[in-house]
Amino acid sequence: MKCYGIISLLLGLALSGGASAQPLTLNEAIGRARTGSVQALEARRQFVSTYWAWRAYQASRLPSLYLYGNLGNFNRSLTLLQNPDDGSMKYVASNNMQNGIGLQARQNIPFTGGTLYVYTDLNRIDQFGAARNVTWYSQPVTISYQQPLFAYNQFKWDRLIEPKEYERGRRSYVEAMEQIALDAVAAWFGVLIAQENEQLARSNYKNTVRMYGVAGERLKLGTVTRDEFLQLELRMLNDSLSIGESAIKVREAQMALNSLLGYDDAAKVSPVLEEDLPALQVDYGMVLEKSLENSRFQLDNEISLLNARSNVEKAKAERGITMSFNARFGLSKSGITLPEAYRNPLDQEVFGLSFSIPIFDWGQGKGRVEKAKAAEDVVKAQVEQSENDYRRKVFSAVGQFNNQRGQCRVSRRALAIAGERYALVMDKFRAGSASVLELNTARSENDNARTQYLLDLSNFWTYYYTLRKYTLFDFLSGEEIPIDANEMTLEK
Repeated sequence: MKCYGIISLLLGLALSGGASAQPLTLNEAIGRARTGSVQALEARRQFVSTYWAWRAYQASRLPSLYLYGNLGNFNRSLTLLQNPDDGSMKYVASNNMQNGIGLQARQNIPFTGGTLYVYTDLNRIDQFGAARNVTWYSQPVTISYQQPLFAYNQFKWDRLIEPKEYERGRRSYVEAMEQIALDAVAAWFGVLIAQENEQLARSNYKNTVRMYGVAGERLKLGTVTRDEFLQLELRMLNDSLSIGESAIKVREAQMALNSLLGYDDAAKVSPVLEEDLPALQVDYGMVLEKSLENSRFQLDNEISLLNARSNVEKAKAERGITMSFNARFGLSKSGITLPEAYRNPLDQEVFGLSFSIPIFDWGQGKGRVEKAKAAEDVVKAQVEQSENDYRRKVFSAVGQFNNQRGQCRVSRRALAIAGERYALVMDKFRAGSASVLELNTARSENDNARTQYLLDLSNFWTYYYTLRKYTLFDFLSGEEIPIDANEMTLEK
């Protein structure tokens, strides 16, 4: 019998290693996970992507400046031309080089959906061959405006949606951090419970060995039956095996925590349990208000509705008349020298209206509109259902949290009672006034009470960080959880 115990003890020591474990509180584990975990890095990078999408949207509303041109465009070929007098066609030799450069400023007009251009450019054509010459062509300043009529205005919908998308990205980042806190709570308590179970296995094995010795003496006296004696022997064998099994679970839990915290695989921590819980009760109305105000849930619904409305408007615009107004005014001049190309430029005006009117499209336009409307109705129904489900989820989370502190108090008292009762039953068993069945029952109650107490503590902090994730609100400090965009994007 001792062989089983020695083997299990050696296996447990081998798995646990010889290095001392680093003390780690729950708050330290959460802080480390929020800065060093892969999940935290992914959350930051996701926000960076959202941040630069927002910056790109803001830039699209500002004037942009472009330098354009073409250099060294050499053309030596035959070109097919038509004689305007008699309509005959013939190939004419081309032998020239074209160079040009220009500067253009562009401004989108969100209110109308049009685009305004202001540009200046200069072109030079070098004609080679027998009739060698140089021609300069300049446009000192030209103003151009393009305005779609009765069209879908992308700028309008971007102005409504993009700010909400950015705000959703900010809130998603904080929610991701709170989810990391929840993962840290689970991993930290996983190690704590596994280590507690390993210590419990070692303690149970020692107690069973002692009770087995007592049972052997009582068997000789006839106060313990052979069946009860064999029960204790079987329990001792199982306890010896549990030591190795529990050591393996400690290592597995430790590796899971190390992975989350970004520690080396060989690192070991010893969770430092703080049993004093904050005396905190939350109000459902306040939690729901904060949740709708701070979390991404409401923004998700608003963006979904806006996208659905945008799709309907786009389908309607593409179904009907399509018109576009184009206007251009500027100055231009050509000459054989560069100064001549800028001397006394001539004005130019170009105006035009293009349109397209569907006469018969076999119902394609109507089908797209009805499809978009049906999708909008589905989104509206989904939003309404999600709001009902969300309120129920928040109500359940509030109830669980408010009840959990009392549950921890009860399970803590139950642990004390079960431990004291187990000690009393062992004393009674030594004195011969308790049976093996009573001893096994007391031990099982003690084991269950110790595990349940730790699970209740784990649930308390799980429920607390769940409420933080819903509300993005720190209930202990009474403040909103801050969001520093510059810190997340590494901008100073």
